[in-house]
Amino acid sequence: MPPTDETAQVPQQDAPHGATPSRPPAGDGAVPGARMPRWLPRAMVLALALIAAFQLGSWAFHQVTGLLINILIAFFLALAIEPAVSRMAAHGMRRGLATFLVFLGLTIAVAGFVTVLGSILADQIIKMAEGFPSYLDSVINWINSTFHTELRRVDVQDSLVHSDWLRKYVQNSATGVLDVSAQVLGGLFQLLTIALFSFYFAADGPRLRRALCSVLPPARQTEVLRAWEIAVDKTGGYLYSRGLMALISGIAHYILLEALGIPYAPVLAVWVGLVSQFIPTIGTYFAGALPMLIAFTVDPWYALWVLIFVLVYQQFENYMLQPKLTARSVDIHPAVAFGSVIVGTALLGAVGALIAIPAVATLQAFLGAYVKRYDVTDDPRVQGHRTRGSVGLAARLRQLLRG
Repeated sequence: MPPTDETAQVPQQDAPHGATPSRPPAGDGAVPGARMPRWLPRAMVLALALIAAFQLGSWAFHQVTGLLINILIAFFLALAIEPAVSRMAAHGMRRGLATFLVFLGLTIAVAGFVTVLGSILADQIIKMAEGFPSYLDSVINWINSTFHTELRRVDVQDSLVHSDWLRKYVQNSATGVLDVSAQVLGGLFQLLTIALFSFYFAADGPRLRRALCSVLPPARQTEVLRAWEIAVDKTGGYLYSRGLMALISGIAHYILLEALGIPYAPVLAVWVGLVSQFIPTIGTYFAGALPMLIAFTVDPWYALWVLIFVLVYQQFENYMLQPKLTARSVDIHPAVAFGSVIVGTALLGAVGALIAIPAVATLQAFLGAYVKRYDVTDDPRVQGHRTRGSVGLAARLRQLLRG
């Protein structure tokens, strides 16, 4: 038997008659003459279309974000006035007329309050402008007596009038007038948009609920109506808590302003109470600026006392008063209320801080109706106190020592 060679090649078998001999693959792995799959161009076109649709949707969403936020504010405002409108409609009044009367009352109250505050602020600015020379004389006399200088008011006024920074400030103010005007007009347009949508939401509330329920099965309709009712209750409770905190804040600041002898103490107290509670995040500091300004016209040290009181009261309100009142009126845990405000501020800014608590309270109440709960065992680890028959650690140690 001849020796076999391991490196010898196996002879190829002859192909059958009429069959095409197979070709070895090319060096790069591609099969010569292979065609592109038919699904590949269609898949590429579909992928490009999806990317273009995503980009277009993202651009459109960013363009209408402001409008969506205004609609969200209008919806919660409509929920806030829903009880008053429904009560008036229950007595036979049309919902459109009832909504108009509610908005008219709110507009008159806000306009009157702003008018009174504007007149007070203008009066105080005039008094400050008239008393500025005497303030300047007192400051110059203190500097001359302390540092043994010979400053005069005329020299100080001339240096201020002819200074470069004043000239630049006037130029920048003149160029910024158009920007301020545009911002004011934009703010007025946003207020008009919110008022218009909230009017329609409140006046056409039953029609809106009927249109929403018409596309849902009967079981889902009951859940939607229940969620709507919960949202109205929680929003009303939230406004009640904010109004109560505004009352407490106004009384506290009124006592301080009256003790210091600051003029217009009642109006300033109402200003601080309302603005600090219904303008989130910066409302407290914005509200405290006006009493500080008026207190400065009486005595500069009084302005410092007002600032200290505002800062201290803000901390007391944030960590003591607001969580407890919110937990009782809206029925959510103080930590949840505080965390919801932080999350709402991070997502939507001041608007998120304003609507975070009623939104979370509505969601919690709606989910609580469908979560099954059980009785908790009588255990000190969950009850927070020692139950009958429970033996403490010291008693157990005594038993062991006796044993």
